[in-house]
Amino acid sequence: MSIQRDVRLGLKLVRDVTASRKAQRLLNGRLATREALPRQHFKIAVYFADSGVNLYQMRQWYKPLAKLAETWPVLVLSRSGAGALPLIDESPIPVAYVRRIVDLERVLAEQDIRIVFYVNQNSRNFQMMRYGRRWHVFINHGESDKMYMVTNQIKAYDYALVAGDAALARLDKVLWDYDFDKRAIKIGRPQADYYSGTTPFTPDERQVILYAPTWEGDRPAAAYGSIATHGVALVTALLCSGRHRVIYRPHPRSGVVSSEYGAANKAIIAAIATANGRDPSARHIYDASPELGWQLSAADVAIVDISAMVYDRLASGKALMVTRPVDPDAQIDLSGYLSDCEWLHVDRAGNILDVLDDLTDDSEAQDRLKVWVERYFGDTGAGVATERFHAAVVHLMDEWERVDASHPQAVRLEVAEPTIDAATDEVTDVEKL
Repeated sequence: MSIQRDVRLGLKLVRDVTASRKAQRLLNGRLATREALPRQHFKIAVYFADSGVNLYQMRQWYKPLAKLAETWPVLVLSRSGAGALPLIDESPIPVAYVRRIVDLERVLAEQDIRIVFYVNQNSRNFQMMRYGRRWHVFINHGESDKMYMVTNQIKAYDYALVAGDAALARLDKVLWDYDFDKRAIKIGRPQADYYSGTTPFTPDERQVILYAPTWEGDRPAAAYGSIATHGVALVTALLCSGRHRVIYRPHPRSGVVSSEYGAANKAIIAAIATANGRDPSARHIYDASPELGWQLSAADVAIVDISAMVYDRLASGKALMVTRPVDPDAQIDLSGYLSDCEWLHVDRAGNILDVLDDLTDDSEAQDRLKVWVERYFGDTGAGVATERFHAAVVHLMDEWERVDASHPQAVRLEVAEPTIDAATDEVTDVEKL
């Protein structure tokens, strides 16, 4: 068994190396035809060290950042060739490919970056955080009650932009001696002001169910994914009902750790294709699109795993169920919304039709939902979160001016002579063979 595993890993590594080299060649060609960035133009940077597999973390910020850039020019700093290539193609804001530290320092020397946003906790973020004279701000890639949200790593950033009171209460339980009043700024969820995409079907008498599971996780404590436990049974029942339309939107990393999980994901995708072949009017959808918006507004009920999708849907105020993890080691924070949510246990996944009928008639569930929406996001009125996001940036810019004036002797490392380490330190997509 270990030999077979080693062979699979070796083949995967070869494929990854080949794909990485191809992406690098394409990227080099794209970069050769681009105009140089205007100097001393950008005030805000978004640092992204990941490859394309985690690009979803950037995509949900595209429209809020594009709107912000109308006032404060924003630049994406991409460290990975496999991430930079799609970013250059689809990002509404400019992208600088800074593979090596010397590339990064050149861009910092040519621009007036005062705020750096981070959408994840990649350990490579520390290669950027070595540079002072700017605020390093964690904005995350979604609101949730996952263990990821209560990491002590938050302290590494100068500030954190959080969704609301629930986020502050969650962090307060784990962060020692942290100045919440100064360093944590509530902004709601500005992404919800930019729901995008066009619904690819005409609404009819069918009840639309969004099933949006997360990936399997890389450890038992984070084993929130339901595709292999709940997913096949519940989607099969929905596809056979004749009364429902399924929108299946799995996490893009589904199956990267577990082959069983990946097989279940493929089985659901195949079942959807078969069901549409039997009845084209059903218009069931396997959704792997980069945009998230129409799915949330089109669904009558959403079934999601413990993930940011819970809170993406929560902000819509519409019916919501959360799958209960099967792994007993999965960490569940029952102090927030998950203490009062509508759980879908694995033994009821096959009876999802009855479960949905009960939920549709449950007015008390809707009343509970409204209370939690306020606690997590505050005022969800149109444009309110965007206003709070922009106000937070203005505050940080004002603070930058104040602190910079009081530190005229501050050293600008990015214009210092590069060292050997700085010249060779780079992010690669695949380790060398």
